[in-house]
Amino acid sequence: MSDFRLKVFSCVAKNLSFTKASQELFIIQPAITKHIQELETMYQTRLFERMGNKISLTDAGKLLLDHCEKILEDYGRLEYEMNLLRNEHTGELRLGASTTIAQYVLPPLLARFIEKFPQVSLSLFNANSLGVEKALQEHHIDLALVEGNVRQPNLKYTPFLQDELVPVVHTRSKWMEVDEITLEEFRTIPLVLRERGSGTLDVLLTALQKHNIKLSDLNVRIHLGSTESIKLFLENSDCMGILSIRSISKELYSGKFKVLDIKDLFMQREFDFVQLQGQDTGLPALFMQFAEHYKEKL
Repeated sequence: MSDFRLKVFSCVAKNLSFTKASQELFIIQPAITKHIQELETMYQTRLFERMGNKISLTDAGKLLLDHCEKILEDYGRLEYEMNLLRNEHTGELRLGASTTIAQYVLPPLLARFIEKFPQVSLSLFNANSLGVEKALQEHHIDLALVEGNVRQPNLKYTPFLQDELVPVVHTRSKWMEVDEITLEEFRTIPLVLRERGSGTLDVLLTALQKHNIKLSDLNVRIHLGSTESIKLFLENSDCMGILSIRSISKELYSGKFKVLDIKDLFMQREFDFVQLQGQDTGLPALFMQFAEHYKEKL
C-alpha cells in the first residue's frame, strides 16, 4: 500500500549507495535510479549530491528522510493492526538471540507464538551478542534479542527482561562452605568465563571496571563458548563460573550448584530486543508485542 519509491529512497539514504540499495531490495540499479528521479521530479529538487562514486543527502533529502521514516512506520503499523483484526499473519520471521536467551528464555515463548500464529514461518539464529548484532546489521535476521550492557550506536534497543549474573560453584568444590567472598579473594579464584563478544562477559567487565579491576587481573583458567559447557566444566573442577541466574535454576533446585556473593559487586543486566533504526513494524513488532504480553510467565 505504501509508496515503494519512499522505501527505495530510504534504503539509498541509509546506505548512501545505489548499489547497496539494489542488493538489499533485490531490484536492478536502473530501477533504483528511476524511483529516485521520479521523487526529485515530483518535489522539483535534488535529494542527493553526486560526487564521483559517492553520494550524500542534500538538505531536501534530509527533510524527506525525516518524514519518510515516519510515513513508512505508519504504513507498517496500519498493516499490522488491520491484519490483527483478522488474526491473519503470514510470512517469515528470522529471529536472532544470544546464547543465554536462546537456551533459557525463548523456547517456551516460541512454542506459544507458533501455536498462536501457525502461518508464520519462524527461525532462530543463535550466537553471542556481538554475533547476533552483526547478523542484524547485515540483514540476515529481522529481530534480535541480546544480553549485556554494551550498545551499538546505529541500533535501537528495547528493554524486555531483567537478569542477574551470579558467581557459581559446584557443591563438591572447596568453595562450597563459603557464602561470601571479597573482591580481593575473587581475583585469586580460578575462573571459567564466557568468550569475548558475549553479553555475559561484557556485564562482568562493566561491573569490575567500577572497582578498577581488569580481566587481566583475574585468574581466568579458560573461556568457553556456551553456558552449558561452563556448567559441565564446573561439575569437574574447583573453578567458579559467572552465569545467569536463569540458566542454573534446575541445578540450584537439585543441589548441584551453589551461588556465592561477592561483596560490593553487582552484575545486573537487561535482555533487550534489538532492531535496525526505523524498522519496528510488521512481524518483528508482532513478536515483540506478543513477548511483552507473555514475559511474566518466563
